[in-house]
Amino acid sequence: MKASQFLISTLKEAPADAEVVSHQLMTRAGMVKKLGAGIYSYMPMGLRVIHKVEAIVREEMNRAGSVELTMPVIQPAEFWQETGRFEKMGAELLRIKDRHDRDFVVQPTSEEVVTDIARQDFRSYKQLPKNLYQIQTKFRDERRPRFGLMRGREFIMKDAYSFDRDEAAAKTSYQVMAEAYRRIFDRFGLRYRAVAADSGAIGGDLSEEFQVIAATGEDAIVYCPESDYAANMEKAEALAPAGPRPGATNPMVKTPTPGKSTCADVAALLGVPLATTVKSLVLATDEFNEAGEIVKSQVWLLLLRGDHDMNEVKVAKVPGLNAGFRFATGAEIDAHFGCKPGYLGPIGLKKPLNLVVDRDVAVMADWICGANEADFHMTGVNWGRDLPEPALVADLRNVVEGDASPDGKGRLAIERGIEVGHVFYLGTKYSKAMNATFLGEDGKPAHFEMGCYGIGITRLPAAAIEQNHDERGIIWPDALAPFTVVVCPIGMDRSPEVKAAAERLYSELLAAGLDVILDDRGERPGAMFADWELIGVPHRVTIGDRGLAAGQVEYQHRRHTAATQVAVGEVVALLKGKLKT
Repeated sequence: MKASQFLISTLKEAPADAEVVSHQLMTRAGMVKKLGAGIYSYMPMGLRVIHKVEAIVREEMNRAGSVELTMPVIQPAEFWQETGRFEKMGAELLRIKDRHDRDFVVQPTSEEVVTDIARQDFRSYKQLPKNLYQIQTKFRDERRPRFGLMRGREFIMKDAYSFDRDEAAAKTSYQVMAEAYRRIFDRFGLRYRAVAADSGAIGGDLSEEFQVIAATGEDAIVYCPESDYAANMEKAEALAPAGPRPGATNPMVKTPTPGKSTCADVAALLGVPLATTVKSLVLATDEFNEAGEIVKSQVWLLLLRGDHDMNEVKVAKVPGLNAGFRFATGAEIDAHFGCKPGYLGPIGLKKPLNLVVDRDVAVMADWICGANEADFHMTGVNWGRDLPEPALVADLRNVVEGDASPDGKGRLAIERGIEVGHVFYLGTKYSKAMNATFLGEDGKPAHFEMGCYGIGITRLPAAAIEQNHDERGIIWPDALAPFTVVVCPIGMDRSPEVKAAAERLYSELLAAGLDVILDDRGERPGAMFADWELIGVPHRVTIGDRGLAAGQVEYQHRRHTAATQVAVGEVVALLKGKLKT
C-alpha cells in the first residue's frame, strides 16, 4: 500500500470527550470517528487492525474445530421471550418494532438464536459435539457509553457456542476453547492473564476471563506471584485467618464517639488500628406473591472488618440471600436498631434479625462496633461473652494485597486489567428454557449441555493501546499493527535516487510477504515521522540521499529512541528476521 492511495487523517489534538488514552490515540491516529454516543465509524487504518484481530481469532477457532456462521443482528423477540431475557435484560436490550408492530431486538449476543438452530439441526447424539461461532456486530444500549471502543454501544464480538451430550463432554469442549483462547492471546503479543471468574446463578467453577494487563483497566485481577493462581475480584476467595481466636482482654464499654460515624473516624479518635473496628451493613430480602406484591421481608446484618469491603457476588451466595437482596430502608433500620446508620451494631437490637459474619470478624477479639445510639460505639466486644457465637460465617469481602493465596502457595497481589474475552460453561440454562433436545444413546430426548465463548474484537485494539503507548502515540505489537513496516523516503519528490530506492525496497518487502506501506506523500521528515509514531507502526525504514551515498538506510523500532544504520542489501533480511517470516 502507498500512503498517497490510502486515507491517513491524523490529528494533533484529541477531542474533549476522549477520557482514556486509547480513545484519544485512536481518534488522533485516524482509526475511528465518532458518529454518536458509543457509536463509531471504523476508518481504514483502524479497520486494518480489526481485520488482523479477526484473522487470528478465525484461524484459531477453525483450528479448534469450531464452525463459522453468521446470525442476524435484528432478531425476533419471540426467541428472547422463550428464555425470559426479553423482559429481564433491562434497558441494555434495544427493542424495536417493524411495520406490522411485531417486536424485535438488536442482538447484544446470540444464545437464543443459536439454540434455535441446534434444536432444529442437531437431532441425535451422533451429531455432537458441535461448536458454532460468528464474528458479528452487537449492540448494547449502555446507559453511559464512554472510553471510546472500550465501552461503546455498537461493537464487534466473536461469540461461540458449544453443544454436547452430557456434562463431561461439555467440560471437554470448554477446555478445548480455553486452550484456543490462550493460543489466540499469545499470538496477539499482549501481556494478559486468564483468571477464574464467578459463574453467577448457573454455578460451578468453569468460567474464565481473559484480561489484558493495563494500569487503566476497570477490573481488579488477583493473582499469586509464587503460583498459577489468578481470579477476578468477585471470584477470589478470602481465606479464614489461621489459628484460634485470641482471648478477651478488655471489658465491653460503651464509649463516646461524638460525630464519628465511620470506622476510619472512630479508629482515629480512639487511636487504634482500623482493623480492630467492625462495620455493620444492613440488607433486606423480600418474598412476593403471584401478583408481584411483597408479602414478607427479612432484615439481615452483615459484619465486616472496618478496613474491608463487601463483595456483593459473594454475599449473593449466602443461603437466604441467594435469591436476591437489597439494602434496607431507613424505616427497616430504625425498626431493628432504633438508630441512624453510622452507629449500628449487633448489641442491644430492638428486633431480632439474620446475622452473617465475615470469616475475619468471626476470629476477632476486643473489637469495636456501633452501640445503636448516636455518638457512641461499643469497645472491647467479644464473641461468646458479649454476643453468642456466630451461627452463620461466610466469606463476604474483597481480598486485599497480602492475603494468603487460596492455593496455599504464597501471598496475593492485585493488578488492573481490561476484560477482552470470556469462556463460560452454561449447562442447560438455554436448552431447557427453549426445549432444545436431541435423542440420546438410550433413544430418549435430552437437553443440550452448552458453553459460550466471547472475544471483544473491537475492544481488543483499545486494550492493546492502553497497554502499549508512550508520549508520541501507539506502539502496536507486530500481530496487530495496521502495517508492520513503513518506508519513509526523505525528499522522494526531489531525489530520483531516493524515489528509486524506496520503490525498490517497497517491492522487495511486498514480495517477501511483509505488510508494508510506502509513505510517498512528500511530507517533511518531522511531520512524516510524527504521523507514523502516532499511528504506531512498529518497524520504520528511512531512506535519504546521504545514507544512500554510503550504501545504507536507517532502521528504527517504534520502541527505540535511536535509529540503526543498515546496509541497503541487508534491510529486507533484517526485517524478515525480526518479523519471523
